[in-house]
Amino acid sequence: MGLPEGVELSQALAVLLPIGLVTVALRGIPFLVRRRLGQSDFVAFLGGMMPVGVMTVLVVYSLVSGGSGAVWPGLIGVAVTGALQWWTGRAALAIIGGTGVYMVLVNGSVG
Repeated sequence: MGLPEGVELSQALAVLLPIGLVTVALRGIPFLVRRRLGQSDFVAFLGGMMPVGVMTVLVVYSLVSGGSGAVWPGLIGVAVTGALQWWTGRAALAIIGGTGVYMVLVNGSVG
């Protein structure tokens, strides 16, 4: 059956079935308790703040982990992204523009 030597099917199933059950349960539990948590002010607060918090952590991590040579291009890219978002109000344009500026600065001149 393609199992490694010394491993029986019953042993593999004894490991894989509980793993599968726990995985399905962990993915299903939020749907089961959704009604109770949906009315919570705390959950509503987290729902409003988490996207901003996650993006902040990702931006800070990207700026800090890039090494000393990538800090200034990263800061300039963030500034361009913020300026484009403020000026146009279009998130896609701001993200593409800021990323493009960052990539040009990190990789040198185009052409």
